[in-house]
Amino acid sequence: MITEVSLIEIAKTTRQAAQKSAVLSTEVKNQAIEAVAQALEKAAPKIITANQLDCKIAETDGIAKPLYNRLKMDEAKLKSAIAGLRNVATLPDPVGMIQIHRELDAGLILKRITCPLGVVGVVFEARPDAVIQISALAIKSGNGVILKGGKEATNSCQELVTAIRQGLSTTSVNPDAVQLLTTREETLELLKLDEYVDLIIPRGSNSFVKFVQENTQIPVLGHAEGICHVYVDKFADIQKAVAITVDAKTQYPAACNAAETLLVHADVAAKFLPEVFAELEKRQVELRGDTATQQILPSIKVATDVDWATEYSDLILSVKVVNSLEEAIAHINTYGSKHTDAIITEDSKTAETFLAQIDAAGVFHNCSTRFSDGFRYGFGAEVGISTQKMPPRGPVGLEGLVTYKYQVVGDGHIAATYSGENAQPFTHRNLQL
Repeated sequence: MITEVSLIEIAKTTRQAAQKSAVLSTEVKNQAIEAVAQALEKAAPKIITANQLDCKIAETDGIAKPLYNRLKMDEAKLKSAIAGLRNVATLPDPVGMIQIHRELDAGLILKRITCPLGVVGVVFEARPDAVIQISALAIKSGNGVILKGGKEATNSCQELVTAIRQGLSTTSVNPDAVQLLTTREETLELLKLDEYVDLIIPRGSNSFVKFVQENTQIPVLGHAEGICHVYVDKFADIQKAVAITVDAKTQYPAACNAAETLLVHADVAAKFLPEVFAELEKRQVELRGDTATQQILPSIKVATDVDWATEYSDLILSVKVVNSLEEAIAHINTYGSKHTDAIITEDSKTAETFLAQIDAAGVFHNCSTRFSDGFRYGFGAEVGISTQKMPPRGPVGLEGLVTYKYQVVGDGHIAATYSGENAQPFTHRNLQL
């Protein structure tokens, strides 16, 4: 186990590596990403073997099916993750962008320029592919990253980080920019390192995110659970609604953007529910419904208040019949996790009301909640999905890993010139970016 002293040393070396990465050119960072991609491809047999060991141990320990699905990394999943890594290299460099260029007075120029955060600590669940995504984003944004994956994925994460660091060793990016922790004790110590770590990103349950927030002085970007909804409005196209509901629930039920609750307007419930039930039943989805739903689908289980507040991450879907758009919105804003919620309707005004009044990072109209994803948004990858109100919100890509600084360049200018009875006025003239 890493001691507190050695963990501080790791944080220091990560910070030193990050300071050097912060000034690297876009070309150099992209070359580093390609080197990492090649190293991962070369190490693929070792990575998959390590993952098979993790999966075997997890099965013996009785891992839940949703977690197992996230943990498993076969050849296809690894190839997809590497493709996502390479995609990050094609994205614009988020560092060094001039956001404000302004003349304060003749010869006194202000610029606001984006820059890396520094060192980011990411604590995530049993998803080894997250190591690749997060490392790619850290390299491209000129940051250092300290990773801590779920205990179920320890062997997988170790092989992945070994390959990533091997790839970086052939480039101008210091391998110390990517570090891995493996124990819970190290996580607790990481939360104390506010002198060296600039941001903590916890990915997990609401209780875990809250625990992290309450036990660190480091700024926290919360990536909590996804209780996502699909609301089928009275103006919905039934066939569209069936297809979208089935996709939102079953395309990848372990994902945080999978639908967990289905709300159906009473005017279309009798027609829609039997049709969607038939399709969901083919895919072994268990439905849990309120009284009105059970009157239409008497064979399903009873839904309780606990169901409305549960992220199943499995082939389970709670169903409620509502009498109005307002009731649907109220239910979602009460039980939702502010992740992603969708409405299925052909009425544009109804859709506009839903999109405006739902308090979530993602609000969708006539499409699956599964589109709430950094890769699908064109971000290349994501460090997670933020469900908090303050930005960045939703899928967090490169833009969430940079901040900015103000640069002011003058020629002997002093503040006294612009104060007092004969104060010279500022010009405040915007210049070309």
